Amino acid sequence: MLPAPRASLAPNTAEFESFPLVKPTGFREYDARWWFGIPGAEKPPELNLLGVQALGLGLGTLVHEFGVAPRIVVGHDFRFYSQSIKQALTLGLMQAGMEVNDIGLALSPTAYFAQFALDIPCVAMVTASHNENGWTGVKMGANKPLTFGPEEMGALKEIVLGGKFKERAGGGYNRIEGVRERYIADVASRVKLKRPLKVIAACGNGTAGAFAPEALRRMGAEVIDLHTALDWTFPHYNANPEDSEMLHDMAAAVKKHGADVALGFDGDGDRCGVVDDEGEEIFADKVGLMLARDLSAEFKNATFIADVKSTGLYAVDPVLKANGAKVDYWKTGHSYIKRRTTELGALAGFEKSGHFFFREPLGLGYDDGIVAAAAVLAMLERNPGKKLSELKKALPKSYTSLTMSPHCDDEKKYGVVEQVVADYRKFAAEGGKILGRAIRDVNTVNGVRVTLEDGAWVLVRASSNKPELVVVVESMTSDDDMKALFRQEVKPRLARFAEVGAYNQEI
Repeated sequence: MLPAPRASLAPNTAEFESFPLVKPTGFREYDARWWFGIPGAEKPPELNLLGVQALGLGLGTLVHEFGVAPRIVVGHDFRFYSQSIKQALTLGLMQAGMEVNDIGLALSPTAYFAQFALDIPCVAMVTASHNENGWTGVKMGANKPLTFGPEEMGALKEIVLGGKFKERAGGGYNRIEGVRERYIADVASRVKLKRPLKVIAACGNGTAGAFAPEALRRMGAEVIDLHTALDWTFPHYNANPEDSEMLHDMAAAVKKHGADVALGFDGDGDRCGVVDDEGEEIFADKVGLMLARDLSAEFKNATFIADVKSTGLYAVDPVLKANGAKVDYWKTGHSYIKRRTTELGALAGFEKSGHFFFREPLGLGYDDGIVAAAAVLAMLERNPGKKLSELKKALPKSYTSLTMSPHCDDEKKYGVVEQVVADYRKFAAEGGKILGRAIRDVNTVNGVRVTLEDGAWVLVRASSNKPELVVVVESMTSDDDMKALFRQEVKPRLARFAEVGAYNQEI
């Protein structure tokens, strides 16, 4: 039996090769993320291969406690260490008596799809998603299409860190071939274009490059590849369609090639970013609003879910109201929105980071960047006389910021947010005003979202998967007002905390 993991071990030592290393902060709200390390990095590892084996043994132990059939799909993203991590995870799962079904190199949605296609209840996808090179993690679930939330992650953390493993006989391994082809055929079947569309497929040299371009071509699009060759050094930028660097590259490609749209995918393909025919980025919450408008015309009285980072326009949009649509704002995080979409029987869920969740007949309920891309192309197909930029301009006007993330250590970020929440509650109770406007609402379902009397709002929350805070602001009046909400309100407020560091990007 493996010993209980240690929270820190010096690399390049006998102990590092002899004991599991699992830093507790790697257990996030709804998945697991650790710094595994790359050659030459100064940051010490938070996880070693024995720690990954312990994670697999703990996950298998938990699945048996759930009473779920001990069968699991595993896959890995394209990083030079991901296959080794998957193999260590597999060893631990087999020790726990799990039947491991390995689909090889995969996107996260490919692994979720395999749960349905192979009728297997559990999934463990080795991926660091959009995190920088050197990070790794696992997205897990035991009840398709859902993935773990805080309760399951807390139980897993207790088993793994406490060494409360239970080995069982009956573990086995199957290598499953052909899942990539079945997955691409399924997502490509969701739209058949008659309208000629030139599409930029941007993959940032991540795993999606082996899936998205082919799927889009099968949908009938003319596809122009943008960094689709897999390269685990990520020579251009991190594959993250929420970051300005990738979005600006997509915009330049649209203008260069005269494309109708650019579709960008993150490292594990569960998110999609969109740039229109004019080279203007459309944040995913606005894409969601466009899709909701389009879909609510066909599916009357539909319910949609939006995360708290998303535009306030969902609540006031006249087209959604006319079509009888209902919108529920919920906690940010793919696991939260996925679960809420399923619980409420919503047609779709939208998250500002680019996760889109479509339920039948549009999808299977999980987040899938290529299914989202298909939905965008289907919307254009249903509006043959309109460009994507025209559909965007038809939306009510608002001015939304990039998602900005100042550094804050994992051990400190929740305490900082708790204090910010308390400060805003007190400020609102005392009749405080922000840029001369009264506070209408303080929503604390996930961090704090403060809405002003004119509909403008500011959001501060803790990142669920990185040592950062998350900041978003939106104005209903002007770009200058949006910038002022950040520069004159949120940034000075957070600057009072010594724990808050530099931003990854700022408006």
